[in-house]
Amino acid sequence: MPMHDWTRVDAGTFHHFQLTWACRITDALSRGAMPKGMMALLEPVCGLPIPHHVPRRNRSDLPQPTARVVQTLGPSLYARRKDRIVVRHRLGPVVAIIDLVSPGDKGGHNALRSFVERACDALNQGIHLVVVDLFPPTPRDPQGLHKAIWDQFEDVPFASLPGKPLTVASYVGGDSPTAYVETVGVGDELPSIPLFLTDDEDYVLCPLEATYLEAWAAFPAVLKELVETPAT
Repeated sequence: MPMHDWTRVDAGTFHHFQLTWACRITDALSRGAMPKGMMALLEPVCGLPIPHHVPRRNRSDLPQPTARVVQTLGPSLYARRKDRIVVRHRLGPVVAIIDLVSPGDKGGHNALRSFVERACDALNQGIHLVVVDLFPPTPRDPQGLHKAIWDQFEDVPFASLPGKPLTVASYVGGDSPTAYVETVGVGDELPSIPLFLTDDEDYVLCPLEATYLEAWAAFPAVLKELVETPAT
């Protein structure tokens, strides 16, 4: 199925699809794609503390707070709430991570820096990584998310193919990280890409296209219309 243009919907709509897709990928890997003793699980991107909510006071005498400029964060909320897919050997350490990028991951300098730092920390610890970014570059990652990650290791030229600004990348972690990068565009099928499991580059294919189709089949029809309708 041709990939859809997810910039046509808000972050919350993509968040719903992203969760469904992540579950389908986890299911597909668990149905026999993984070597014996390994498993794929969903886990929160980061272990945030549970906030303590103070009971709301019923105060009619409190005016609405005002200021010359009032700003509220939007898409970054979903970046903090999303899950990622982790591969473990039984209940041992994490072997690999699959991260489906949300708009909030690139929605600000702090969000992008946090995403890149998490990716580099994983690779430096020997954890293998798949990054799927279905959103075009922003002013914060003008050459794409892979370039932003790879610059932390080595500043080398990188450019997407014409008309293919979206990124699907697989990384081997460890002392000498290696990247396998495909660039795609709206209307393309998602490529088969390796999900590495060992330092000597043993891998299984990450079932992106088949699971995308399954998630799309379950996506509400009224929301499909938003993504499928050509921009005017």
